[in-house]
Amino acid sequence: MTSTGQDSTTTRQRRSRHNPHSPPHDSSVTSVRPQTSKRGVKKGAVLRSSPNLAEVKKKGRMKKLSQAAEQDLVVGLQGLDLNREARTPSGTGLVFDEQLNEFHCLWDDSFPEGPERLHAIKEQLIQEGLLDRCVSFQARFAEKEELMLVHSLEYIDLMETTQYMNEGELRVLADTYDSVYLHPNSYTCACLASGSVLRLVDAVLGAEIRNGMAIIRPPGHHAQHSLMDGYCMFNHVAVAARYAQQKHDIQRVLIVDWDVHHGQGTQFTFDQDPSVLYFSIHRYEQGRFWPHLTASNWSTTGFGQGQGYTINVPWNQVGMRDADYITAFLHVLLPVSLEFQPQLVLVAAGFDALQGDPKGEMAATPAGFAQLTHLLMGLAGGKLILSLEGGYNLRSLAEGVSASLHTLLGDPCPMLEFPGTPCPSAQASISYVLEALEPFWKVFVRSAETLEEEDTVEGDNVEEKEEEGPWQPPELPILTWPVLQARTGLVYDQQMMDHYNLWDNHHPETPQRIQRIMHRLEELGLAGRCLALPARPATDAELLACHSAEHVDRLRATEKMKIRELHREGANYDSIYICPSTFTCAQLAAGAACRLVEAVLAGEVLNGIAVVRPPGHHAERDAACGFCFFNSVAVAARHAQAVSGRALRILIVDWDVHHGNGTQHIFEEDPSVLYISLHRYDHGTFFPMGDEGASSQIGQAAGTGFTVNVAWNGPRLGDADYLVAWHRLVLPIAYEFNPELVLVSAGFDAARGDPLGSCQVSPEGYAHLTHLLMGLANGRIILILEGGYNLTSISESMAACTHSLLGDPPPLLTLLRPPLSGALASVTETIQVHRRYWCSLRVTKVKGKEGPSSSKLITKKAPQPANPGSAKGMTMPEGNILEAGTGKATSATSVKESTPRQTTSETAVMELTQDQSSETAMGGAAGLNQATSEAATGDATLDQTTSEEAVGGAELVQSPPASCADSQTPPASPMQGATTQISPSKLTGNLRTLELDKAQEPPEEEELLGEAAGGQDMNESVLMQVTGDHADTDQAMFYAVTPLPWCPHLVAVCPVPEAGLDVTQPCQDCGAPQENWVCLSCYQVYCSRYINAHMLQHHEGLGHPLVLSYADLSTWCYHCQAYVHHEDRTQLSPMLPKSPLEAAQAPGPQALTKHLAKSGHSGQKSDTPPTQ
Repeated sequence: MTSTGQDSTTTRQRRSRHNPHSPPHDSSVTSVRPQTSKRGVKKGAVLRSSPNLAEVKKKGRMKKLSQAAEQDLVVGLQGLDLNREARTPSGTGLVFDEQLNEFHCLWDDSFPEGPERLHAIKEQLIQEGLLDRCVSFQARFAEKEELMLVHSLEYIDLMETTQYMNEGELRVLADTYDSVYLHPNSYTCACLASGSVLRLVDAVLGAEIRNGMAIIRPPGHHAQHSLMDGYCMFNHVAVAARYAQQKHDIQRVLIVDWDVHHGQGTQFTFDQDPSVLYFSIHRYEQGRFWPHLTASNWSTTGFGQGQGYTINVPWNQVGMRDADYITAFLHVLLPVSLEFQPQLVLVAAGFDALQGDPKGEMAATPAGFAQLTHLLMGLAGGKLILSLEGGYNLRSLAEGVSASLHTLLGDPCPMLEFPGTPCPSAQASISYVLEALEPFWKVFVRSAETLEEEDTVEGDNVEEKEEEGPWQPPELPILTWPVLQARTGLVYDQQMMDHYNLWDNHHPETPQRIQRIMHRLEELGLAGRCLALPARPATDAELLACHSAEHVDRLRATEKMKIRELHREGANYDSIYICPSTFTCAQLAAGAACRLVEAVLAGEVLNGIAVVRPPGHHAERDAACGFCFFNSVAVAARHAQAVSGRALRILIVDWDVHHGNGTQHIFEEDPSVLYISLHRYDHGTFFPMGDEGASSQIGQAAGTGFTVNVAWNGPRLGDADYLVAWHRLVLPIAYEFNPELVLVSAGFDAARGDPLGSCQVSPEGYAHLTHLLMGLANGRIILILEGGYNLTSISESMAACTHSLLGDPPPLLTLLRPPLSGALASVTETIQVHRRYWCSLRVTKVKGKEGPSSSKLITKKAPQPANPGSAKGMTMPEGNILEAGTGKATSATSVKESTPRQTTSETAVMELTQDQSSETAMGGAAGLNQATSEAATGDATLDQTTSEEAVGGAELVQSPPASCADSQTPPASPMQGATTQISPSKLTGNLRTLELDKAQEPPEEEELLGEAAGGQDMNESVLMQVTGDHADTDQAMFYAVTPLPWCPHLVAVCPVPEAGLDVTQPCQDCGAPQENWVCLSCYQVYCSRYINAHMLQHHEGLGHPLVLSYADLSTWCYHCQAYVHHEDRTQLSPMLPKSPLEAAQAPGPQALTKHLAKSGHSGQKSDTPPTQ
C-alpha cells in the first residue's frame, strides 16, 4: 500500500527537536519492548536494571550525534532555499521577430548570412511544436545608451547613417571591414537583435521565466568597440552582459561561445575584466582559420585584473565531434564556472560546428549541443540565455536550435548515436588550456604527487592516432523526443517501516528514515508533482537473477522464527539485525525498484526515485551484509535487461559513503553494467573493510575495466571533491560508455551531518550530481535509497535530488574550498588505473610538445578578399595570418598581444574546514583551531617540531611552468597564503595517542554494528586521524556540540588525589585500556558505554554526576545529559595549566578546567564522536 499521508508524530518531533533517531511510536515497536527485556544476557554484557536499559545505553551517544549533526545542519542549511518551487520561475522565453529578416546582401545573393536562416529555424520549431511551448516575447530596439555599454558613440552614429546610404555607399563602407555587408535595414535589425537579448535578460533576472533563447540576426560576437567584423555590427552578448551588471546589479557573468569561429570582439571587450568569464571553443588550426589571431589561442588568458578570465579552447583540426566538445566542458568549463559562480550565463550560440556546415567542417550533432545546453543549465541557478550567432547549413542550423530549445524546455537530452572519445588533437588542446589556467583557478591546482604521477605515465597506448582523410559531412541522425505522461515516478510503501531492530531502538537504520523523507517531499509539494507508483514485492525470479536460492530461502525462513532465533540468525552476518518482517520489507524494497524500472522503460515516466528500505548495495549473492538483505539496485538492473530482452547498457553510480561490495561482486564479470562507486576506503579500514573497494579493483574477465572505485582515504569529503570526481572521472567514462539506463545507489551518509560518514556533501551538491547524470541515457535515471542516518540530512538531500529530477535548476552552489589534496590523489589514482580502458581519461598535462611560445604564427596582413563573404570560414595558408580585421576602420583594440605574462606560482591551497568565527566565539576551543595549516607560500615552512602528518598532510604545490603563468591572480579566485599553524589540541592529541598506541581490540559487546562504527576501533581512529596516518585527508574532522554554560552539579567535583591522574589507567572492572572516563567525585576509572558500560553502572549505583573523558578531555554530566562549559574559574584557578603541553602532561583537573573554561566541546578526531 502506498502511503502519502503526513505523520503527526514526525511533525511534533521535528518541531520539538527531539532525538531524530528515536523509533516511530507505533504499536509494532511497543509490542516488542517487553520481549527485549526477557532476552538472555550476552556474554560479557552487564545485567540490565530495567527493561528499557537498552534504550538508556544508546541515549547519550545518539543524543550527542544528534546534537552535533543538527547543529552542523542548522548552520549549513541557513542559506539553502528549502521551498524553491514557490520561487523558482518556470518557462522558456523565446524572441523571434520577422522584422529581423528585412535585410540581406544587396550585391551577392549567395552570401551565407541571409534571411533563409531564420526561415529554416521557424519551420523546424513549428514542425516540432516548440513555438507554442515557449513564452513569446516581443523584440525591442536597444537604445543608444545601452549599445554604448560596449560600443563607441561615434561608431554607433556611423552605423545609424547607413539607413540613408545607397547600395554603392553601403558597399564602399562594408569593404573597409572584414567579412561584412550592409543594407539600409542592417542598423535597425542589429538594434532589434541586441534589444531582443536585453528583453530576455530582463525576463530571466526579473523571474518572469527560467531561461530563454533569442533567435536573431545579424550575429554579434565578432563586433568590437568601434569595428564591424565577421557579419556582426553590434555585440549582443557583450551588451547584454554589461546591461545585466548595470541594471540588475549582477556581479559575475559567464559568456560561453560555442560558435565555430572565435568571438574576438567579445574577448577584447572583457579581457581585462574579472567580472566576466569568457569561454570560447572554436576552430583555430594554428591560426590558419578565420579570424587568424594569435589572441584566439589557448595561451591568451586575459590581461591585468582580467588574467585567467579568458579561456580559449582551440581546435587544430576539422571533424571535431560531440565527445571533444563535451570533454572540454567537463574538464575546463564546468570546474572553472563552479569556482567563478556566475549569476547569469549568456551563450553565443553559433551552430556552424554541426555536421554539414560548410564553414565549420566539424562533426558535432544536434544531440551534442543538447548535452552542452544541459550542462550549462546547472549553473547560475538555471539563469541561461542563448543568443543565436552563426550556422550556415540550414538543416543543421534548424535542428541544432531545436535541440537546444528542447533542452531549455526540460526535455531529456537525446542519446549520442556515436559518442566516441576525444581525439588526440582535442586532448592536446584541452591539456594546454589546463596548463595555462592552473595558476589562476584553485580547482586546477594539483599536489606535487598528483602532477608527478600524471606526468610520468607511460604506455597504455595513450597516443593512439586516428586515420585522417578528406572530411566527409555525415548524415545527421533523426532525433526523437519522448512524449511523457509524467516526468518523475515515486515509489514508497509505509509497510517497509515494519523492519526494525528488536533490541536497539536507536540503531541508525531506523524506520523513520523513509518516513521523514516522504514527509519532507510532501511538505515541499514535491510528492504531488511526481507520479505515485504502487510498490510490489520482487518475485523469486527477479531475486534469483542476483541471489542464490539458498539465500532467498534462508531469509524467507526468518518470517517464522522466534525472537531469540532471529537474534542468533542476525549474528551470523556482518552488521545485520533481523525481525519477523525483514524478509517482506526487503522483498518489497527490491520489487519497488523493479516497478520503477518498468515505468521508466515503458515511457510511463522519464525518471524516478524509490524511497525504500532496508538498503541493498552490501548484499552479496548468498549473504546479507551491512544492513542489506537483497541488492535492490542489482535486482533492478537485471530486471531492466530482462524487460528489454537484451544486455541493456546500464550505469550504476553508487555515491553511498560505504563501498557497495555486493553490487561490485554481482557485476564484476559483466561488461554490460558499468559500476562506479565513490566511497570512504581509509586504506581498507572503513566498512566493509578489506581491499574490495580499492581503486585497483577493476572487474574480472570480460568485465575488466567496468568496475571503477574512487576510494576516499579520510573524512570531510564535500561538494568540491565529489564534483571534481564527476568532472574528471565519472562523467567522462559515463559518456564514453553511453548507458541506456542509469541507476543510482543513492545513499546519503556522505551528507553533511551524517554520524557515520563524517563527510560534508550538501543537499545542493547532491542536486548538482543528479543534474549532471540526467544528461545520460536519454534522461532515464532512477535513484534508489541506500544509506543515510541523519534524518534531516537524508530528507533535505533526497528533496534536492527530486527537484533536479523534476527539472528544477540546481541551486547555486558555493564552494568554500578547493578539492582536498587527498581527494585529488584518490581521483588521480583511479584515473591512472583506468586510462588503459577508457580513452576519455587521457586528458592530462602535456609537456615537451607545443608550448605557449611554440605557436609559430606569422602576423601580417593579407589582401582584402574580393568577396567579403568568403573570408569568414576560409582556411588561410600557413604563415599568412591576419592579426585583425583589415581596412580603414581597424580599431586598436582588435590588435592584442596574446603572449601571457611570465611568472612562477608558488601558491598552495588554503583549506578552511571549520567555521572560524564560531571557533573564536568558543574562545579558541581545544581541538578546533583555525585550519590554516594547508596554506603556505614562498619560503613558509612547517614547524620542525611537528611532522607534516601531524598538521594534516600539508603539501606545497609545484610551480607551473613560467611560460604559462602570471604573477597576478584573479581577484575573485585568490590563492592567498597563510602562516602554518598547529593547534595545541593536535600536539596534545599526538602525545596522548603515543601512550595509547598499543591498545587491544575492544571485547565483544553491544555496540553499533560495523558499518555504523566506521569499520575501525577507537584507537585506530585516533591513531590514524590524530597522528597522521591519514595525512592526505588534509585536516582532522572535529565534532562540535553546544554545551551547557553552567551545571548545578559542579559542586560534586572533589579535589584531585595527591597522587595525580594517570590517563593510561585501564578500566577498574574489565581492564579495557581505551575509551575510559574518570569520575570527578571519587576519581575511579571505568570504561565507556561502548566498551562494557562500567562507568554508566558506576553512575547508576552511586549517583556521581560528572565524568571526564581520558580520550578527549570532555566533561559529561549524567544528570543534565549534556556536556558542560563552565566559565567561573575562581574555584579551580590554582589548577589551571600554563601551556598546552602542561595540559597534555597533567591532564586531570587541569585539563578539565581548561575544557570547562575554554572549549565546551568534544575534540576527539574519529569517525563517530565519543560519548560517555
